[in-house]
Amino acid sequence: MVALGGNALLERGEKPDAEVQREHVRRAARALAPLALDHELVLCHGNGPQVGVLAVESEADRNLSRAYPLDVLGAQTQGMIGYWLVQELRDAGVGRPVIAVVTQTVVDRDDPAFGAPTKFIGSGYVEAQAKRLAADRGWTVAADGPCWRRVVPSPRPLRVPELDSIAGLLAAGTIVVCAGGGGIPVVEDGPGRLVGVEAVVDKDLTAARLAVELNADRLLILTDVNAVMRDFGTPRATPIRSLELDELAELHLPAGSMGPKLRACEAFTAATGRPSAIGSLTDPAAILAGTAGTTVRKGRPAESGQFGPVGAGTCVVA
Repeated sequence: MVALGGNALLERGEKPDAEVQREHVRRAARALAPLALDHELVLCHGNGPQVGVLAVESEADRNLSRAYPLDVLGAQTQGMIGYWLVQELRDAGVGRPVIAVVTQTVVDRDDPAFGAPTKFIGSGYVEAQAKRLAADRGWTVAADGPCWRRVVPSPRPLRVPELDSIAGLLAAGTIVVCAGGGGIPVVEDGPGRLVGVEAVVDKDLTAARLAVELNADRLLILTDVNAVMRDFGTPRATPIRSLELDELAELHLPAGSMGPKLRACEAFTAATGRPSAIGSLTDPAAILAGTAGTTVRKGRPAESGQFGPVGAGTCVVA
């Protein structure tokens, strides 16, 4: 399952036009298509920039008595980005069936994340503009590098109700696009009843949970950076090519960006003993081979910094 970052599908400073995003999806599909020749694939995508755009549009629509809630906007982004991925993968030459599944993710209604928003969504603003919007619209905002963005609750994913359907499609040879935006956030409201909540689940953490439950051989998290950086944002910044689980605690990374990616890798690798990796959306094959990006492993491989080839038929989850 390959997790595609929402920021990789809409880069910082770009206009959120459909064709701009579609071109990024097209490039991602072309990069992923070779993997589909030899591996089972489950694809998960982010939606931070996209759900933020829809939220702003909804709040500005005077025909609405109330803006659409985040769970509904999450479902809308799943349909939009899933449609693009399905079509572009087929156009890139993938001959196997490709299906996008509208997916929910169950969270705990008492998760402390609801009281401490950390998930960035939407466009970036200068600090003064962001704080004005926060005052006008009741947002919580935070610094994201050189700009300021809205942050929303990001509760921990507990389970994906559609897991059995995803596993069945995968077993039938289908490439599955699922859990977009981390899945539509829902809570249990009585036996068999699910209700949407105001949140955006981190797609990397949902991808890690799915990767474990689907018995994936690899977890790949593809984003808009080449690797995890030591001393990020300083003149001393250097890429980290490999990490062992016991080294992760030494890294201090932002909660709303690289932090969840490494927590997702830690969860998968600790549970399965198998490698996980983070890297650029343009290099999935090299990241899978361990020659690009940052690889997280439980212990040192025989040849430092490299993993052997993943056998055909492997389920690659990111």
